[in-house]
Amino acid sequence: MTKATEAIVKSGARNHRIAGTDPDKRRQILDGAHQVFTARGFDAASMSDIAAAANVSKSTLYVYFEDKEHLFVALIEREREAQKRGAFEALNEDSDPVRALGNFGQCLARMINAEFAVSAHRIVIGVAERMPDLGRGFYENGPMQGSRLIAAYLDRMVAEGKLAIGDTELAAVQFIDLCQSTLTRPRLFNAVRTPPSEDEIRRVVSEAIAMFMARYGVKSTA
Repeated sequence: MTKATEAIVKSGARNHRIAGTDPDKRRQILDGAHQVFTARGFDAASMSDIAAAANVSKSTLYVYFEDKEHLFVALIEREREAQKRGAFEALNEDSDPVRALGNFGQCLARMINAEFAVSAHRIVIGVAERMPDLGRGFYENGPMQGSRLIAAYLDRMVAEGKLAIGDTELAAVQFIDLCQSTLTRPRLFNAVRTPPSEDEIRRVVSEAIAMFMARYGVKSTA
């Protein structure tokens, strides 16, 4: 390859990257993908469908995302980041474990049982056997990351003498599971087709807190 040709190739690569960094265009594509994946599921959706829904050409779509799998992962990450921010702020801003975990648990229950979250879980479970990297990434950047952040909060509460927990990583996962009891599994299997009401979320999380504190709360010596 001549130096002139090499310069053209490098210039083209730079332009390719620049063309794929417009945040408004990326948002437009992800919005279109959200519509298609939610309506059709992962396997039935095509890049042509997504391009049409996003009102962009297929060539533009491929500038931003190399394939359907990477597009889906990017969409999950966008939705997850937007939803979980408030949930983890509930932990960081409150040193009362009952109140903080209660606020977090309600945010978590809303987030996991929202329409897109339920659809995303179904899609990932459906393709995880043949796309293990996608399944692992979904788990590591979602449930595993969440349980670690809760565990860090529990570590702080243990250090302050407000909780008595030997294994905070296990306790964090237990708490997450308690907050989903009777709510999430029926949604995943489409046995319940609408998100739980606020009253039902409060009831389930309140019972989760009561059970959690019965096991890990510091007993008064008075």
